Amino acid sequence: MGMTACVLAVDAGNSKTDVAVVAADGTVLATARGGGFRPPTVGVEPAMDTLAEAVAEAFTAAGVTRADHVSACLANADFPVEEEQLATALHARAWGATVDVRNDTFAILRAGVPEPRGVAVVCGAGINCVGMRPDGRTARFPALGRISGDWGGGWGLSEEALWHAARAEDGRGGPTALAHTLPAHFGLPTMYALIEALHLEHIAPARRHELTPVLFSTAAAGDPVARELVDRLADEVVTMATVALTRLDLLEEETPVLLGGGVLAARHPRLIDGIRDLLNSRAPKAELGVVTASPVLGAALLGLDRVGAEAEVHERVRTHFES
Repeated sequence: MGMTACVLAVDAGNSKTDVAVVAADGTVLATARGGGFRPPTVGVEPAMDTLAEAVAEAFTAAGVTRADHVSACLANADFPVEEEQLATALHARAWGATVDVRNDTFAILRAGVPEPRGVAVVCGAGINCVGMRPDGRTARFPALGRISGDWGGGWGLSEEALWHAARAEDGRGGPTALAHTLPAHFGLPTMYALIEALHLEHIAPARRHELTPVLFSTAAAGDPVARELVDRLADEVVTMATVALTRLDLLEEETPVLLGGGVLAARHPRLIDGIRDLLNSRAPKAELGVVTASPVLGAALLGLDRVGAEAEVHERVRTHFES
């Protein structure tokens, strides 16, 4: 059977995968990084093969061959049926005796709280929100884009900025500095030129996410349209957080509300101030914070929660990742 660790923690996002091997006393034996986890694009087994490369590297470095428990926080695990499918695939890999699969947003939340209690809103390419209580109750959203009622995320913000800028240039909409700042980011003179470049893929479609920081800088310079989009995102973040708090009966209790993901972690002043003001109004007992710790820490802590580890074990793991 070989040597065994206590927890194999996996945080797998669309762009990268982090794994950590944790001993029973909280010592982090090894970590490794792998590629993105995209089962909807490549299929479940090829996605698991990507995880396997990072897991094999970490197991080898740790001198173990398996773990007692696998705590996997995975992108694209949005519905229970997907969690079950991915858990089955992980069981088949025999990396641990037991397996828990959660959406990767739970890793960000758990990384930022001393116990499994609170709400996290994550805004990266998309937007998502989850909440949890120590008794196991959770609150979550499908977070699949417009079909599940979402608004925001870096991709959505760039699309909104392009829409307003295009209409400003041709006269269908009001004026906005975005009509100049967006094409200028790519060294182009007009929105027409940018639209053509995007349509013909002279600019790779994935580069649209670069326009989100341009939107924020344009808002900071005072443009009313850009400012309105930033304010709308603040409202959406607080709406999701308030709904999650309400579902978990935490609205009237002092509860952490954490922000994560590239857009929120950038701490744009207008966005953060807007979120804080709205949260003070709608959920005055919420305690706002920004998660800076690695999400794989959250996956590890969730695994230690599952095996009933003592507080000092949790603290040793947290110290490793935060030092």
